[in-house]
Amino acid sequence: MLVGTQRAVPTGVEATRRLVSANPQANVIVFGAPDDAGSIAAAIAGGARGYLRWDASRPELVAALAHTLASTSVPAPRQPSDPGVQLTERELQVLRGMSQGKSNGQIGRELYLSEDTVKTHARRLFRKLGVRDRAQAVAHGFRRGLVS
Repeated sequence: MLVGTQRAVPTGVEATRRLVSANPQANVIVFGAPDDAGSIAAAIAGGARGYLRWDASRPELVAALAHTLASTSVPAPRQPSDPGVQLTERELQVLRGMSQGKSNGQIGRELYLSEDTVKTHARRLFRKLGVRDRAQAVAHGFRRGLVS
């Protein structure tokens, strides 16, 4: 909590927790710096449905809003078929890029891969982790210590 002179003002992470606790169907998108992995993880663990960098482009913002609004209910997490599942090095690299708020295109450029190849690795890691989207994958990655 940030304490002001008149009243306590909740941080984004605390506000997310409170909002989702009061309304589990709430669709929260967190905005922040890509190098603030701890806050990103805490917000997602607190119920945020997604994450965008402060400097997100208009198309990225529209896509995130459309995706979040299309998810009218929070799906139950799927269990991985094998709890001891191992990700390939590429899948870990893609997950790390996601945890830093990078787009598939940005991840691809850094890894010298096409955007379609990044999407293929993302689909595989989603399937292995038993998650449905990037936010769940990143949250799962933080919980398992795959990303920091």
